[in-house]
Amino acid sequence: MPTDCIPYRATNYFSDFICDYLDQKPELKPLYNRFPTLENFKTQIEEKSKGGHLEHSRKVLSETLTNQYTTIEASELTLNNIDSLKFENTFTITTGHQLNLFTGPLYFLYKIISTINLTEQLKSEYPDYNFVPVYWMASEDHDFDEINFFNYKGKKIQWNSKQTGAVGHFNTNGLEDVYEVVAAEFGSGKFAEQLKTWFKNAYLNHDNLADATRYLANELFGEYGLVVVDADDKELKRLFIPQMKNELLEQTAFNTVSETNNTLEDLGLKIQVNPREINLFYIHNGLRERIVFEDSIFKVLDTDIIWNKEELLNHLQEYPERFSPNVIMRPLYQEVILPNLCYIGGGGELIYWLQLKSNFEAQGTTFPMLLLRNSALVKTKKQAEKLEKLTISNADLFLNRNTFINKKVRQISNIDIDFSDQIKHLEQQFKDLFKLAEQTDKSFLGAVKAQEVKQIKGLKQLEKRLLKAQKRKLKDHIERCTELQEQLFPGQSLQERNTNFSELYLEFGDDLIPELKKLLQPLKNEFIVITM
Repeated sequence: MPTDCIPYRATNYFSDFICDYLDQKPELKPLYNRFPTLENFKTQIEEKSKGGHLEHSRKVLSETLTNQYTTIEASELTLNNIDSLKFENTFTITTGHQLNLFTGPLYFLYKIISTINLTEQLKSEYPDYNFVPVYWMASEDHDFDEINFFNYKGKKIQWNSKQTGAVGHFNTNGLEDVYEVVAAEFGSGKFAEQLKTWFKNAYLNHDNLADATRYLANELFGEYGLVVVDADDKELKRLFIPQMKNELLEQTAFNTVSETNNTLEDLGLKIQVNPREINLFYIHNGLRERIVFEDSIFKVLDTDIIWNKEELLNHLQEYPERFSPNVIMRPLYQEVILPNLCYIGGGGELIYWLQLKSNFEAQGTTFPMLLLRNSALVKTKKQAEKLEKLTISNADLFLNRNTFINKKVRQISNIDIDFSDQIKHLEQQFKDLFKLAEQTDKSFLGAVKAQEVKQIKGLKQLEKRLLKAQKRKLKDHIERCTELQEQLFPGQSLQERNTNFSELYLEFGDDLIPELKKLLQPLKNEFIVITM
């Protein structure tokens, strides 16, 4: 299966911040613990093992996950992984994602495959340890509009619901209508029937979105031992009570992350998230609102719920499941309850993680290694053949549309549209005129300069007009080129950020995930282009 790798910076789809992190620029070193290399995992294991505080949480974690998996048919490998979490030589590699309808964009697959592949690579390197791939569901998220749809062949398939609160609690009412749309769109055939079965079993046979998502992730990746964690759980939250108490009373996250953000601003780096004084929500019966401290009392914003300090701490102790970490505190929660070594995420995620190390240090919690998930572009054999026929390289595909068109016009035109040589020649002529003007009358220099600017501008304008004329002449050829680019970069964005896995599954069926698994190398840190 042909593949090609492109440096992330060369794609122009990744921020300078992330590219600088991948290049291990010295100025970013204070923002992370250690860079994810195979040899660094040994040190990370040793650090995570210190203190013995994981012993109790391991037992609670394993028991909680066993209970969460009672409603689905898990693989023996997954069940063994859950059981192994009780033992001190077991560690996790974790990725997280929202509960997008039918997995959402393709990178959901890439995140999880990166996680699975890294655990297998680590097991080979460190055979005395066990490594468990974990998908942390963002079941306490409230951004329903971000997750209630997926794109399929240019169409938006959407679930409309007026439910509020944490999305993991949403009941699946109304998804029967979405299933009818899905069934019609997928059509007939073996692979289409499998997609429809997955959708139906996930969303029509489970009562809430968290259970539906766990089922679907297990169907796709259970054979590789993936463990799906729903941390919206009373016993898991109980493990996090000390950190939540600290957050309510000391505002540690606000102080530490604010200081880090000031450092980032001094470096000219873009800040992804800003902390609040209290970085916890209150969730209960469809409510998910911020907890604030105002006028010497604690309250839930836009509600009548209030506590004094003693009442709040008693309530936290009795109902820890009602307290929900926001984006600043969620990573800390993850690392408190998991024996985790590394978090795998997208560029935006890693940037906000890089803002949080100081808070972890203040809370006495080991900061995980941060690894950029694999990114890929998948081409069919037919698309690859067309690209070759039109002499479009993989690098060409990553160009923005105008640059892409202009390059192709210049490439296939039978006349030279590049006036660079003429402009250089003109500039040389004017150098001679400047020398002449200096020898005769220096007041003539301004007129010479004005004429130079005018004539160079005229040449550039002629070049643009010639390019435009050739675009019209070569319209059919250019349309074939742009149509291919649009297929692979829908909406002029990366395929992985737009396309749902169902489109590729209809093309490649049960070979899709195994083939991706063979090719994605989590520690390689390059964008991969795949022809399947």
